[in-house]
Amino acid sequence: MSAAHTGRLGAAILLTAGGLLALPRAHSQGLGATASHATAPFGPAMEDDRPYAHVLFHELEWRAGPTDRFRWDGEGWIGTDTQRLWLKSEGFALRGRVVDGDQELLYDRPISPYFDLQGGLRYDLDSLAGRGWAAFGFNGLAPYFFELSATLYASDAGHFAMKLRASHDELLTQRLILQPLVEINAYTRPDVPRGVGAGFSDLDVGLRLRYEISRKLAPYLGVTWQQTDRAAAHVPYTDIDTASRGGWRMALGLRAWL
Repeated sequence: MSAAHTGRLGAAILLTAGGLLALPRAHSQGLGATASHATAPFGPAMEDDRPYAHVLFHELEWRAGPTDRFRWDGEGWIGTDTQRLWLKSEGFALRGRVVDGDQELLYDRPISPYFDLQGGLRYDLDSLAGRGWAAFGFNGLAPYFFELSATLYASDAGHFAMKLRASHDELLTQRLILQPLVEINAYTRPDVPRGVGAGFSDLDVGLRLRYEISRKLAPYLGVTWQQTDRAAAHVPYTDIDTASRGGWRMALGLRAWL
């Protein structure tokens, strides 16, 4: 056999041996890729059990009118994508007194991509008589990007109540946002210690224009109108009640989240 033939034969043997050695590795890689594709066709699964926390103050505002008053409205939650614990708080400070204070502790669980069910406890804590409630409702994003929440309450005194809140962010620019907001409170019976009448006893409407310095910090100007019906509870209006009774007010405030 010539040297040329010997060289071609040796090269063929080496190529064949190399292909046989590489075959198991390629086969195993193919199996691994197939298994990975079968378990996660769109990539690795996302982690949804990691706890997060969020705090948002919708309103930290000074309302100017016949009697100036301070209004706060905030909420915070901690939990995962499927289970959360919420804390909500709102109320007014007027002439050194806290009025219409409302604190809620709620368990939250999603029922759709846009809405969550919430249930828990509410306690009215302010300068008036305290009142405890059981709470059940929903919170979420309605069509056309309306933030909507509705909650039913049953009190320890046999009263029932409802709170409905709706708002919408209209982006005038990327930083300038106009927000109309409506909050309605209704009660089935008058509550004399709380000075609350039956029916639609509280209505708070606002229109606020905010400028987002950042997503977390946005000062705003606005106008609000509030109506509080205490006469149905047969409670005389004091000077503080008269001042907090309602009417138009200018609002200067801050919206912030952590």
